[in-house]
Amino acid sequence: MKTLPRVLGRTPYWVLTGGLAILFLYPMIWTAVSSVSPQPGSAQVNGYGLGNYETLLNYQAGLGHYLGNSLVITLVAVLTTLVAATLGGYAFARFTFPGKDALFLLVLSILMVPYATLLVPLVIWLKDLGLNNSLVGVGLVLAVFQLPFAMFMMRISFEAVPKEMEEAALVDGCGSFGALRRVLLPAVKPGLITIGLFAFLAAWNDFMVPLYLVGGENQPLPLALVNMRQQVMGVIDYGATQAGVVVLTIPCIVLFLVLQRHYVNGFMSGALKG
Repeated sequence: MKTLPRVLGRTPYWVLTGGLAILFLYPMIWTAVSSVSPQPGSAQVNGYGLGNYETLLNYQAGLGHYLGNSLVITLVAVLTTLVAATLGGYAFARFTFPGKDALFLLVLSILMVPYATLLVPLVIWLKDLGLNNSLVGVGLVLAVFQLPFAMFMMRISFEAVPKEMEEAALVDGCGSFGALRRVLLPAVKPGLITIGLFAFLAAWNDFMVPLYLVGGENQPLPLALVNMRQQVMGVIDYGATQAGVVVLTIPCIVLFLVLQRHYVNGFMSGALKG
């Protein structure tokens, strides 16, 4: 009988969280079901099947080609973000130099600038660097937009690690980079996974940056989907579009489910430090 008040006390919590889960999951489930459902103006007119996925698979250069483009862009963005944010966050957390706080605020101020306003100058800059219509160029631009948040996360992650751990490594003969590699990086692993996951989601799903910087066979999947959805005589192929959304969503869901424990720990380390 003692457990009954406890269960009743938690009922509002379960109702609220269950309602939120349904609210967020319903659009994804509806899209997945619609992608295999019969729809006029699509490749799946009668009965349930994978006709829309066949359309997506065979569109122009092919689904595999556009997925490969998205993967290249995402890898460049994630790796660049991880390396730059780790080194920058370590420097801001552990070293003292003139203008450190002012420089850190300048980095964070980039968050307040709408990145669409920077795309035209970046197009010119990438052209000067020979990276016009380049997947690597798109990945670098997306990494630039992720760096302010990533550097903030890494700074608070490094600051949450006791300095005594680093000092012990220095006493044992490690240099600054040796202590970073051997001691600090394993300690800030949740923060690294958090910024890596954010960079992945941003680069994998971004539409505007590739729209400005690449075209033709260098399109990533989000841009190819927009071009594919407009069919003959202005009829929109919603079935193929929904199939593309499912394909884009699956890696994000799988990666988040695999890394969610580290993702939560990454935020908690900063919260506990604050």
